[in-house]
Amino acid sequence: MNKLLATLIAGLFATSVFAQAPAAPAKPAAAPAAVAAPAAKADAKEAKTDAKADAKAADAKSDAMETKAKAHHKAVKAKTKAKAAAKETKDDAKAAAPAAK
Repeated sequence: MNKLLATLIAGLFATSVFAQAPAAPAKPAAAPAAVAAPAAKADAKEAKTDAKADAKAADAKSDAMETKAKAHHKAVKAKTKAKAAAKETKDDAKAAAPAAK
């Protein structure tokens, strides 16, 4: 309960500080079009580059997952073959034991 009260009081102090802060100065009028156009082009180019990088990363992740799935499948297949071979060897040994008696 004490922590709750402390949190509420701290919240009240924080809100009172922000309420008393002076307002931010107004931004100047819109920048000239000549200045804004190169910035917009740069932003568009950067966004396009980021999109390409994201696509490459997603493709690499997809390839990695596919490779992992293939490796897992290969391991399961090898394990199944090993179990079958072991069982066959065991069955052969059991069959040979009664014949030897």
